[in-house]
Amino acid sequence: MESYTKAKLEAGQLSQLVEAAFGSEVCLISSKELTGGMFNAAYDLELSNGKAVILKVAPSQEAETLSYEKNIMRTEVEALRLVHKLGTVPVPEVYSYDESLAQIPYPYFFMEKIEGEPYNEVKGSLAPETIEGIETALGRYNRAINEVRGNHFGVFDQTAETGTGASWRDTFSSMMNGLLEDGRRLGVGLPASYEEVQQAIADYLPELDVVTEARLVHWDLWNGNVFVKDGRIVSIIDWERALWGDVLLEYYFRHFENSPGFNQGYGATFDSPNEARRKKLYDLYLDLILVIECYSRQYEDQSHVKWTHENLAESWIRFTSH
Repeated sequence: MESYTKAKLEAGQLSQLVEAAFGSEVCLISSKELTGGMFNAAYDLELSNGKAVILKVAPSQEAETLSYEKNIMRTEVEALRLVHKLGTVPVPEVYSYDESLAQIPYPYFFMEKIEGEPYNEVKGSLAPETIEGIETALGRYNRAINEVRGNHFGVFDQTAETGTGASWRDTFSSMMNGLLEDGRRLGVGLPASYEEVQQAIADYLPELDVVTEARLVHWDLWNGNVFVKDGRIVSIIDWERALWGDVLLEYYFRHFENSPGFNQGYGATFDSPNEARRKKLYDLYLDLILVIECYSRQYEDQSHVKWTHENLAESWIRFTSH
């Protein structure tokens, strides 16, 4: 999808980055911009050494982004390196990362190109038993991700101070307040006043006190970030929103999904009263993001913008129906 945040690079700039990362003896043979993402720019590059690589380029520091989206490329690189080293979940290898802004005015990194297709693009053509197999495997992989323990709640970056020492309730409250401040700043209309929304959220926050151990959460593990080939998962991508938090933040626990295969693979369904209320809170958080990011990214697809508002209106009704 076309987004205001995407940095556009010319062929000369792509060649410059290839040389900086792989050496002067390696040249760019061909390039293709990938259009599936909604935040970073991405390019599929063929190199003279026979390698095919993916280049991801972050938005400029001046681009309008949401508060939680600042410096999230570093999060993606660190999360990919950690999970790749653990070896329990298939992820692309990171070849190089540069946030110095010496080559171009944007952070960027090169990673392994995965041979496969996004699951969301092929799911409709797959047999039910293949879908069940993929989603059962996804549940197992998601459980493996969530088994990784951290020493603080909040942003993934181990060097960041945000969230260090704070409870999960305080950390998530800060995340939600930051998002609502973004909405106010951008003039985004919600189904109720901002004050009403904040009060309703405050009523749910005590439910988070049961979460006392920080777990690695991918957070954005929707079907578009799952690559499949020959009926199996070959890679999980887009780790830029990874954080240390509550496992119930994961996408397959949102209202958009209800997969018996995933639940079987994960080994849990999380349906206690407390867990149900936590999931409703995280549903609202995602649905708010889907609306508010339309305005920071200046999406041209008005049908998508309309859908996000309708989705949020339904989410608000569910959230306030006790």
